[in-house]
Amino acid sequence: MQVVLASESPRRAQIMEAIGVPCRVAPQKIDESRRHGESAKDYVERLSREKAESALGDFCQSVIIGADTVVVVEDLILEKPKDRAACKEMLGLLSGRGHLVLTGLTVLYSSSVITDVVTTEVVFRDISKDEMELYWETGEPEDKAGGYGLQGIGGTFVTSIRGSYSGVLGLPVFETERALKKAGIDTWRYRIGH
Repeated sequence: MQVVLASESPRRAQIMEAIGVPCRVAPQKIDESRRHGESAKDYVERLSREKAESALGDFCQSVIIGADTVVVVEDLILEKPKDRAACKEMLGLLSGRGHLVLTGLTVLYSSSVITDVVTTEVVFRDISKDEMELYWETGEPEDKAGGYGLQGIGGTFVTSIRGSYSGVLGLPVFETERALKKAGIDTWRYRIGH
């Protein structure tokens, strides 16, 4: 059975490749606006489900994965920064303190839907204003929730992580593996070439 990743995130595709499960990447365009009063948990869960459901029309015989990630600090949801000023504001909020990274995961197959939200606590060291400027210049924060990439230069800001490292990257591997197995995907069959 084909696995479809309903995401435009190159990191999610890289994670699927790294865990040895081939997938077809099929980015979906959905309205990602947060609803009034919607909690961060409900928000990422809904977006992951809507991405997966959006791909269903084209891939009805496939197992479809949808995911979405946000950063939460002081009850504020930080998505991707729109510009330099937004990135600096986000990094200023994260500097010298802890925050949560929530990743919603949906695996859709046949008439079944498996959803999960994985929460990870990340703590940052103090970040100087000069570092914020220089970090923006690298281009790394532009397409990252919270304005940083844990797997890259942004990882130099991190003093500790409690929870799923891969969840912070955008696709929690333990929960993805578990959901794929529930969907009937023999992940080990892919890994050993049968």
